Parts: sequence; C-alpha cells; structure tokens
Amino acid sequence: MDKLITFAVPCYNSEAYMEHCVDTLLQGGDDIEIILVDDGSTKDNTPAICDRYAEQYPNIVRAIHQENGGHGEGVNQGIRNARGIYYKVVDSDDWVDVDALHQVLDKLRQFVRDGKLVDLMIANYVYEHVEDNTQRVIRYTNVFPTGRVFGWDKIGRFRPSQYLLMHSVIYRTQLLRDCGLELPKHTFYVDNIFVYQPLPYVKNMYYMDVDLYRYFIGRADQSVNESVMVKRVDQQLRVNYYMIDAHDLHQVTAKHRKLGKYMFNYLAMMVAISSIFLTIDGSPEALGKKKQLWEHIRQQDSRLYRRMRYLAVPAFTNIPTYQGRRLSVALYRMARKIYKFN
Repeated sequence: MDKLITFAVPCYNSEAYMEHCVDTLLQGGDDIEIILVDDGSTKDNTPAICDRYAEQYPNIVRAIHQENGGHGEGVNQGIRNARGIYYKVVDSDDWVDVDALHQVLDKLRQFVRDGKLVDLMIANYVYEHVEDNTQRVIRYTNVFPTGRVFGWDKIGRFRPSQYLLMHSVIYRTQLLRDCGLELPKHTFYVDNIFVYQPLPYVKNMYYMDVDLYRYFIGRADQSVNESVMVKRVDQQLRVNYYMIDAHDLHQVTAKHRKLGKYMFNYLAMMVAISSIFLTIDGSPEALGKKKQLWEHIRQQDSRLYRRMRYLAVPAFTNIPTYQGRRLSVALYRMARKIYKFN
C-alpha cells in the first residue's frame, strides 16, 4: 500500500460526464489513487479518455481496460489492483465535493499517522435531481456519533430513507479482501451487496458530517429508473438471493444486536423492492418469481421469513388480490414521489 486511498471509477460509455467526476477527485492530490476501469466501452471515447488521464497524471491515475463484466466487475477490478489503504467507489456520472474531500482525506491521514486505522468511514451524500434541479442531503447525525471512533453498539436508529449506500462508505481496502467480497458479473444493483456483505467484518467506524458524494439521479437510462428496474428485475433478484445467502442474521445478531437489526431491515427493504417491481410487471411469470423469492426465504430461515413477511414495508408489497397489488403499486409510487429515491 503506497497510497492513502483508492478511488475506483467504473466507466462504461461514460464520455459525456466522466471528466467532471475525475476532475473533482484529482483535487485530492498526490497521495490518492484513481483507478479508471473501462468496462469494455465501444460506443464512445471512454477508453481514450481513461488513457489520457493516466498519461497526464501518471502518479495518480491508472487506466484498466477489461472485457465487459458489468459494474460489479469494475468494483472487483478496483479492489484487486488498489494500492490505497482505503477504498471508495465513485460512479462515473457522479462526483465529490472538493472541500468535503479535503476534510475526509485529512482525517484518514490522521488515522494513518496515529497507527489507528478504522475499518469504515461514513460521510453524507447528496441526491442531485436532474429533473427538477433540487438537492436532498442524506446525513447520519441521528445514527452515528460524530467526531470519534465507535463500534456497532453505539449506533442509533436508521430511518427508512437513511440506509448506508455505496455513496456514503469508505472501507479499509484489506478488509474488503479479507472478507472475500466478490461482486457478481453482468449484474446491476450490486452496490447493495457492497454495503451489506462486509459489515459483520467491520469492528470500528468513524462518521464525518460532511456532504462528500454527489449522486446524480434522474436520467431516463439510469439503472434506478422505474421502467429500467422493471426490465432488469431478474438482476435485482440475483442480488437479493446473494444477500439472503450471505449471512446467518441470527448469528450476526447474537454478536452485535444493533448490526443484526440493521442488516435485517436493509435486506427486508431489498426484498420489498424486488417484490414491488415484480408486482408492477404483473405478468404470471413475474408473480411466480415473486412467490419463489419469498419461498426461498422461508426455506432458508423460517424465523427470518415470519419476521420479514409482516414487517411494514415488505407487507405492503404483498397485499393479496388484483386490487391489493394495485394498492401496493400506488403506495410505492407515492413514497417515490415523496422521497425521490429514483
């Protein structure tokens, strides 16, 4: 490890917006590393842009070109090649706030100087809504202590709109390697695995109340657009099954009660998302897949199934009858309008 932090930027036909992303990261200076992972781009000049940055900033930027493997393989490639003590993923259509970046890097440098590394640093992120030019900050002041290192026993209660996302986390690189994280190829929504599977390996954390990550949302082709998610629901299901099988949440809860509760609620939310998009599809095949998902949970862990089935959010995605399904979709769309999560 010869860098403070590695920023991995998976790029796929990203010519239109990736330069803004990279330019903000470059403000971090010489002790950062930026790995631009060109994921088999063929429709624009993304490969050439990656190479240009690598040539212009040889001490900071590396370009890796791979056959198309999807966003997850871009993240995997970054982990394999990272030389930074810490690791963060920044999507090529997003960017970071430069002032917040300097504050975060200063704190990470302090951890290194003191020889007291944390496993996970958390910072705020900001939804940048392109459709109405509004912003919404997701912060965690009610969940985490500010300005000190803490463990899972010190966390508070997460609100439904306040889960840890890829945008808010910075992991210690070696922890990701030690926990065996390997995201599936050719699969969207693997960022949910990234912020779920490593958590039981995290022993200590630090939260900074700064708005670091700017999450650009609202493009019609984005993976979180509703119509796109309905078309790609099989990939969302693949992520669900991976998460269900990743950990025995009873064992996690026995060691860290608050962490176990958080992971259960996050998993329940992911299952609810798959359920609602299968309901929106409404075809017999989609409704059959929804039934199979819940049956898989029941077979894996009947206690988990009973808890999840009657939790408020998953429950509203499983209202029986045709009218019940229409009500489920209406409630989802109302929540989407209020919280602007896609």
